[in-house]
Amino acid sequence: MTVMALLQARSSSTRLPGKVLKPLLGEPMILRQIERLRRSRKIDRLMVVTSDNSSDDELAACCVEAGVEVFRGSLDDVLDRFYSAVKDIRPQHVVRLTADCPLADPEVIDAVIDFYRDGDFDYASNVLEPTYPDGLDAEVFRFGVLETIWQEASLASQREHVTSFIYQHPERFRLGCLKRESDLSALRWTVDEPSDLEFVTAVYGALYRDNPAFLMADVLRLLAQRPELIEINAGQLRNAGYVKSLVQDELLPRRV
Repeated sequence: MTVMALLQARSSSTRLPGKVLKPLLGEPMILRQIERLRRSRKIDRLMVVTSDNSSDDELAACCVEAGVEVFRGSLDDVLDRFYSAVKDIRPQHVVRLTADCPLADPEVIDAVIDFYRDGDFDYASNVLEPTYPDGLDAEVFRFGVLETIWQEASLASQREHVTSFIYQHPERFRLGCLKRESDLSALRWTVDEPSDLEFVTAVYGALYRDNPAFLMADVLRLLAQRPELIEINAGQLRNAGYVKSLVQDELLPRRV
């Protein structure tokens, strides 16, 4: 099967502007994440999908210079950006990843892809009932599902948060969620705030030089040895951006 990963990225973050280009051990954060994603055994093709807004010119140039495939589309209609990126390629399966996750684990991503394939799902992820650390998120879905939601999603939140239409309509799609036996969802490994970047920088500083391919288990061992690191960014709300968009839905007209 053809599996194409789309790494969603923008520079105009409201909480931490330009976060994807913030330095992480001397490299832009997004390139550190791409370095990890390229270790996936299940992804056939990787593309960064960013906006055509001038605010993302530097981001796009950075990725192109690093040899990364880039597509540019709508800033606010991210669902249209995703569909436009692959409508001519028409891969069998699409993996959605976001560029605020520099601790992304290729083995976790591969496990989600295997779970999706083995269960013959329309959509599978490890986020519907989260048990993995926030920042190890991966979603996989059929191209046909992407085409359907691109045609039908009408709310602003559904256009901004690409897969929300899918899990809002479980009666229409066969959904699956990969879960761990122990719940680690309270751990925050994503980057939305300055304190998140401080945490990730500390993890890279402790692990990267000896083992650039460190995985979730290595980070967990580090946190067991140095539990004070967890406190650096504790207390942030998971999926705060999506919650904000749901509130905006009540104020904006539906898309027709």
